[in-house]
Amino acid sequence: MKERFLRFMVGRYGIDTFAKFTIYSGMILLILSSLFTGHPIIRNLYMLSWLLIFYSYFRVFSRNIQKRYAENQWFLARTSKIRASIQGLKSRLLQSKTHHIYRCPSCKQKIRIPKGKGKIEIRCPKCGTTFVKKS
Repeated sequence: MKERFLRFMVGRYGIDTFAKFTIYSGMILLILSSLFTGHPIIRNLYMLSWLLIFYSYFRVFSRNIQKRYAENQWFLARTSKIRASIQGLKSRLLQSKTHHIYRCPSCKQKIRIPKGKGKIEIRCPKCGTTFVKKS
């Protein structure tokens, strides 16, 4: 069965970031529309959710690889700032378990210091200013 699907997918575009976004958005809208039924706007959300899901499957099974690639690049360019801020937030949350991040009082450079070392003197690598902080 897996081999048949792989043979079917040869020459087709497949899943990319934009396809994931459209299918997840469609699923979220579908769930929201099923929770709040009866209102005309909700019916529009229901139709929009199915349109997004069908469009994402259309993109996945499409043979026009260049056009789907261009659509994905357009999407990535439009969402780069949002994705970068989310990635930075994730990175800061992971680092906060093992490190403190301080700013140099003179040049405002971020300096990462490991936790659990007590009071230490920190020397800024950018401007050379030293200051004391608890790690």
